[in-house]
Amino acid sequence: MGVDLKFFFIRAGMMAWLFINLSLLAKSYLAGSVNRAVILYQFFCGWYIIDYFIHEEFMTSTWDIIAERLGFMLVFGDLVFIPFTFTIQGWWLLGNKMELPLLASVANCIIFLIGYLVFRGANKQKHLFKKDPKAPIWGKPPKVVGGKLLVSGYWGIARHCNYLGDLLLALSFSLPCGASSVIPYFYPTYLLILLIWRERRDEARCSEKYKDIWAEYCKLVPWRILPYVY
Repeated sequence: MGVDLKFFFIRAGMMAWLFINLSLLAKSYLAGSVNRAVILYQFFCGWYIIDYFIHEEFMTSTWDIIAERLGFMLVFGDLVFIPFTFTIQGWWLLGNKMELPLLASVANCIIFLIGYLVFRGANKQKHLFKKDPKAPIWGKPPKVVGGKLLVSGYWGIARHCNYLGDLLLALSFSLPCGASSVIPYFYPTYLLILLIWRERRDEARCSEKYKDIWAEYCKLVPWRILPYVY
């Protein structure tokens, strides 16, 4: 029986993130400081983490599993960076009472929902396409370049549309903290830098691997992450 070390470390990091957040929630409850901002932050992160385990199969089609090598960066990121930096918003809310207006809360929920639909939908489409290249995308036969690259659904909008969803989710985790400090925005800022760097590496890898097919794909889908912007 084999053990996939990449999944082992990712699972450990995700569970640690959840447990630290639950500890922060318990501390907030004991301090009587649970409010709308705390509830939104905890709900968004909890949903994201639990959803990861429910749809963990989709991870097998992502860069982390396919291309990222198992080494210090990945292990440190999973076991240290995820649990101890992705919870900064929770720590900040514990020490800073944030009264989030109703309208801001609704906007925050919309950003989270859009991010989730794009992130989960894009990863699901790619995974299902790899399992069955003829599986319909948004109710239609998939459009494919060179028999290998999907140009339907989210993958016809941007070449890394899943990154856009991930960034919106990260932003939604920080927005409950308001705008009085940049500290809670460490996660989305870090993720933006990481994903742009990863996108560049992936573009180079795909260009070398698929050659003319990739060039044709880029003509059909000119946007990298955010349509009409980047």
